[in-house]
Amino acid sequence: MPQTVLLYTDIKSPYAFIANAAAWRLEADYDIALRWLPYTLDIPSYLGSVEDRSPHHWRRVRYSYMDARRYANKQGLTLRGPQKIFNSRPAQIGILYAARSGVLRPYLDLAFDLFWKREFDLEDVAAVAAVLGRAGADAGDFAAFATGDGGAEHDRIRTEAEAAGVFGVPTFVIDGELFWGGDRIDLVREKLDALGLRRAPAPAS
Repeated sequence: MPQTVLLYTDIKSPYAFIANAAAWRLEADYDIALRWLPYTLDIPSYLGSVEDRSPHHWRRVRYSYMDARRYANKQGLTLRGPQKIFNSRPAQIGILYAARSGVLRPYLDLAFDLFWKREFDLEDVAAVAAVLGRAGADAGDFAAFATGDGGAEHDRIRTEAEAAGVFGVPTFVIDGELFWGGDRIDLVREKLDALGLRRAPAPAS
């Protein structure tokens, strides 16, 4: 049975976006199952609200997007800076719905791609349902899910993540050990190699 590796993500994070392809490659190279979980960032808590940001905060924000855009360009991805601070909770609950519906990867691919092209409002439950539908889910009850069981599960996951030490995305968790950031994927690979989880090469045809 594949070993489960937790991966906490937030669709509004540029660094989560540019790490996705490398994360999926882990499943191709190792006998693991990635369990994608929503960890919804509270941006004002560490970068300040738009109104209260100091010049120092603004320099950090501008550099962060410039840096992420470099990596996005290498992958042929479009990364346009958001025009406000989004509350991505509805879209993050969409991750849970997509997983239950068997369309997790199509949803993640669409949601990230559309958001960073400024074509998806993460805060709009109807817009999330539409993206779920495009991904192949029957999203007729998504609104009820978001305000009911899905919302409660989202909040529980976030609380448990913080109790385990998670503070940002993307964060991988392997046997309780945390690896934060797409630039730590080499360390993730070293850990999986040490556990003997690398898949055997395909036989030559």
